[in-house]
Amino acid sequence: MKERIIEKLTENTSLTIMDLNDKLGLVTIDEYQRLESELDKLVSDGVIYYSDKKKKYLLLENSHLVKGRLILNEKGFGFIEIGKDVKDVYVNEKNINDAVDGDLVLFEYLNKDKERPEGRIIKVIKRNFDPIVGEVIVIDGDYFVRPDRKGTDIYIPRDKLGGAVEGHKVVVTPLKDGKRIGEITKIIGHKNDVGIDILSFVYEYNFRPEFPNEVMDELEDIPLFLDEKEINKELSLGRRDLRDREIFTIDGADTKDIDDAISLSIDSNGNYHLGVHIADVSYYVKEGTKIDEEAYFRGTSVYLVDRVLPMLPHKLSNGICSLNENEDRFALSCEMIIDNKGNVTKYDIFPSIIKSRKKMTYESVNKILEENYTEDDYKEFESTLLLMNELSKILRKKMIARGYIEFESTEAKIKVDENCHPISIEARVQRSGEELIENFMIAANETVASSIYYKNLPGIYRVHDKPDEKRLSEFMKFLSLHGYIVKGKNKINNPKDLQNILNQLEKVPEVRVLHDMAIRSQAKAIYSDINIGHFGLGSKCYSHFTSPIRRYPDLILHRLVRDYNYNYSDKLINERREQIPIEAEHCSIREQESQNCERDVDKMKKAEYMMDHIGEIYKGIISGVQEFGIFVELDNTVEGLIKVENIKGDYYIYDKDLMALVGKKNKKRYSFGDAITVKVISADKDKSQIDFEIYEEKDNKNDTKK
Repeated sequence: MKERIIEKLTENTSLTIMDLNDKLGLVTIDEYQRLESELDKLVSDGVIYYSDKKKKYLLLENSHLVKGRLILNEKGFGFIEIGKDVKDVYVNEKNINDAVDGDLVLFEYLNKDKERPEGRIIKVIKRNFDPIVGEVIVIDGDYFVRPDRKGTDIYIPRDKLGGAVEGHKVVVTPLKDGKRIGEITKIIGHKNDVGIDILSFVYEYNFRPEFPNEVMDELEDIPLFLDEKEINKELSLGRRDLRDREIFTIDGADTKDIDDAISLSIDSNGNYHLGVHIADVSYYVKEGTKIDEEAYFRGTSVYLVDRVLPMLPHKLSNGICSLNENEDRFALSCEMIIDNKGNVTKYDIFPSIIKSRKKMTYESVNKILEENYTEDDYKEFESTLLLMNELSKILRKKMIARGYIEFESTEAKIKVDENCHPISIEARVQRSGEELIENFMIAANETVASSIYYKNLPGIYRVHDKPDEKRLSEFMKFLSLHGYIVKGKNKINNPKDLQNILNQLEKVPEVRVLHDMAIRSQAKAIYSDINIGHFGLGSKCYSHFTSPIRRYPDLILHRLVRDYNYNYSDKLINERREQIPIEAEHCSIREQESQNCERDVDKMKKAEYMMDHIGEIYKGIISGVQEFGIFVELDNTVEGLIKVENIKGDYYIYDKDLMALVGKKNKKRYSFGDAITVKVISADKDKSQIDFEIYEEKDNKNDTKK
């Protein structure tokens, strides 16, 4: 019926519901009710528009209205996102029309200015009912919640307070009448309590710090350890016993959820036999259980500065699933034979039982691989680790040859004290041990993905599309205008083209921010049932197999491998074909939300850290330029803003092409990538904001540089 409705509205400018009923030839009450339902859905999806005044329906494309999603600013105004190739539309607070952040809206243009189009919201077509997190405040005896992030205060009727008082951080659910009225559904804690600042972000992104009771109840049936009866049963069903192999794990010193273990030997022909052994989570987490439903809802573990929100309860994630030292564990093993060029010539994927000989740390492994120092309890593994490093370099060389792009990391390592107060921040560095594990995991992920793809079976893939041509063009134009001489193609057709450009920038001091600019031109990596390859890795076929404890897509892939290793039916394949696109989209959304949560917590803690360093001097790189000021990134990854009104000595004008602020009189230029020395003048933890000013040494002789 949907297609027929659209057809009739295409033929006619606008129609009432009775007009449509007649033109469609509907005669029964059931048909009329179905028409009503379909019209409601089409209006909700923004395909057609219903005029309350004229009581008529028309195709949205035939109206003056446009559909988009509202993104509210904390100051009350907002922007409407329409599409990636269309400029966002500014909406003044007076034209919001009771819409809230995240609502799908219909709006009309007030002007179509190319630089700053403006619109007015006419109607909310799909309300965003995601919880809002904020602080309870009292104004003239009435209770409100002031959102932490976006939008105006929300009025809370006294019977909807849920026991909250002034100063509580709470979760608010907007009432469905569309006004800024809500009810408090969760009290997180008082704003000054330790850790509440982080929990506020957790709830804002719809993650849960605790597991529901029904999930915890199901854990009662899961053992703490493997017993001989279970082991023998599985061995009789074909699970392979690898407990006599030299298998071990390498992780961060504080890691408790260990997904992966590795093994390596070399044969008389010089071929490497690499084993990547992954926790067999699918053995314990069965589809349709409450544990599985909760893991799917979460989609991923979330790693915050002082805590982890695990995808699976600790009894699984740190216990029976984790590949702990000297414990029998069920695994899914991918064994590969790799030649001296890094090619996988043969592989086998199968359920196994392993026993990790040692829980190694990156720090100790790096001492062996980089400093030629071996601690006593690592000596028996030294030769294997050196052989692994040899293979790691071969694999990395092959990856780079096909176009693998090594971006400079801007990830921060934030240390906090017992009160969750940040005491140090430094940039994370990938060394030989971390690179070794990454290379081995990529090899296994590609091998497992290919094993499904080339059999033409339904699969879930980690895909990364080609970069946005417009953004890449702007990046190339920026390099040219700023005097960076790079040889190669202006048009990026494959990973090697971009890799070649970035390699030529490796030795410039501002390489990290240039890499960051290049990253912004990239598409986001997502999960999909359709394999288009992974541009950033230069991989034709890639998926996530190696972390099922902390990523749901890996668990999906494990189940597919299990399905396809045994007898499978057309019915099962058809079910998977229908399920995977939905699961992939959900997992992509949850991954993005977890990354946003982690990013926002880091920003907040960085601002809190800099509150202790007001007046101090730092060296940094200009990481962004806008009309309102200059963003500066310090060596420790902290980023702050120099407001344009705080730049002394001239009136500065924004030059979009140069990505620079240029002095009107003196022509002095502050542009992206420039080295700069700054002084910290303010920091606000609640707003996650840091303000700098340009440090002029001749005017500040008594200051001390950092």
